[in-house]
Amino acid sequence: MSLQIDTTDEQILYYLSQEARHTSAPDIAEKVDVSAPTVRNRIRRLEEAGVIRGYHADIDYQKVSGRLTNHYVCSTGSRDREEMAQRVLDLPGVINVREIMSGKGDLRITVVGTDTDDLTRIAQGITSLGIEIDDEDLVHREYFRPYAPFGPRDEKLASPVTGVAGLAGDADVVEILVREDAPIAGKTLQEANEVGLIPSDVLVVRINRDEGTITPTGQTLIKESDFVTIHSRSGVTEETLTAFTGQ
Repeated sequence: MSLQIDTTDEQILYYLSQEARHTSAPDIAEKVDVSAPTVRNRIRRLEEAGVIRGYHADIDYQKVSGRLTNHYVCSTGSRDREEMAQRVLDLPGVINVREIMSGKGDLRITVVGTDTDDLTRIAQGITSLGIEIDDEDLVHREYFRPYAPFGPRDEKLASPVTGVAGLAGDADVVEILVREDAPIAGKTLQEANEVGLIPSDVLVVRINRDEGTITPTGQTLIKESDFVTIHSRSGVTEETLTAFTGQ
């Protein structure tokens, strides 16, 4: 069950996402214009509700003896997806597993290996569980920032492109906030593809709208203030960004 939060909660989450380790309750209180005890109570409530699941170090594994980070798109078939995700997490080298609300490619697994032979060992461990590896990418670099709709109004307007993950080669995964004047706003994904707003190699993989998450189809309508995640194997171009941002 989802937790109803207000603007104060949203901004607390925003500033914690920026830098949780060096951000104190008084620091957040000053920015949000509430008292420090209020911030502490709000954080405790968000932790107890499972909204804040933990505080983790952001590690660049490539700087640790040149380790490699690989991303696998996998399918569990008819098996219990949650159970399979937990079993994958037990494999040495696996650092993240995401369940995707789809039939094909319903597990996204991130692993770290010492070299390509180690990545092969991890992949064999995944397939030994009966999981099919559909695709994989060697991660080159990742970029993150807090969820812009939770932040101050001026920061939301500053950049509608709120996150980029650079995969191997030219592939990109980009998170974008759809603006009111965006050419794609008010069109279905199929219509956007037909008029050339979305190239054939660009896939909209997720839409966050209001308090829910949508797994899009061709008939999904893109609306103003949607927070969309797109993937492109050849890299997301400025023209594609303009289709979503109007800039």
